[in-house]
Amino acid sequence: MRRAAFLTMDSLEGFFAYDHLTHAPLARRGWHVEPVSWRAPATWDEYELVVIRSPWDYQEDPAAFLAVLERIEASRARLYNPLPIVRWNICKTYLRDLQEAGIAIVPTQWLPGLDERVVPELCAALQTDRIVVKPLVGANAHDTFVLRATGMPDDSALAVARFAGREVMVQPFVERVLTEGEFSLIYLGGRYSHTVLKVPCSGDFRVQEEHGGVIQSAQAPADLLALADRTIRAVDGHLLYARVDLVRLSSGQPAVMELELIEPSLYLSYDEQAPERFAEAIAQLPF
Repeated sequence: MRRAAFLTMDSLEGFFAYDHLTHAPLARRGWHVEPVSWRAPATWDEYELVVIRSPWDYQEDPAAFLAVLERIEASRARLYNPLPIVRWNICKTYLRDLQEAGIAIVPTQWLPGLDERVVPELCAALQTDRIVVKPLVGANAHDTFVLRATGMPDDSALAVARFAGREVMVQPFVERVLTEGEFSLIYLGGRYSHTVLKVPCSGDFRVQEEHGGVIQSAQAPADLLALADRTIRAVDGHLLYARVDLVRLSSGQPAVMELELIEPSLYLSYDEQAPERFAEAIAQLPF
């Protein structure tokens, strides 16, 4: 059997992971899979393939995470997605690159830090009464805040403290996330696989399962699928997996919220053929 490592974290307690669903399909294709924490000492030459899957704490030390990937890249193991793609995708300024390539994204402003006094100005510039503030490197909605032009919430001081002297991205709060939800279109081996629709629980804006979001399988609307296809084609490099998170703006126009190329949940349990598609995408990798 050929050996593959699925890169994960020390403990997945409290997280929803589906990668075990691929183990049997991969075994039928001659692959034995071992989950390996990115923080654990490992001899990467023992593996033919390392697939980045669920290291959902990498944002705590992105430099150390990239250093591990560099060691994997220097070993005999093949790394997917490849390191150049990870380096590009790890900082959310990739959205600016996509926009420059003609891809519609959620309107975004990029700032060197956050000052509570500029929040009303940002709301006016983005034509909204609420803004979402995010770090440039982050995962699972960590350090994500919603701030209002007036009547600042209790955690505004925390948001300002977290982003004092720290680069930040600011987007309008997309109201349709609360009503229509956020669509995640999953691509395996560069081909569209399936879609899930994510809706936050009452009283929250975060759509992740870990925060109470409700997930269901869905058919991708034609305009969202077309935008996701264009987004995937705009990436330079071979993708083993990708997830395009899309929302509709108040105008109804679809826009990219995130392009997840490092460690996205692929929601493999929401399409019964998805684990087979992922295993086949691995079987078709060039070695």
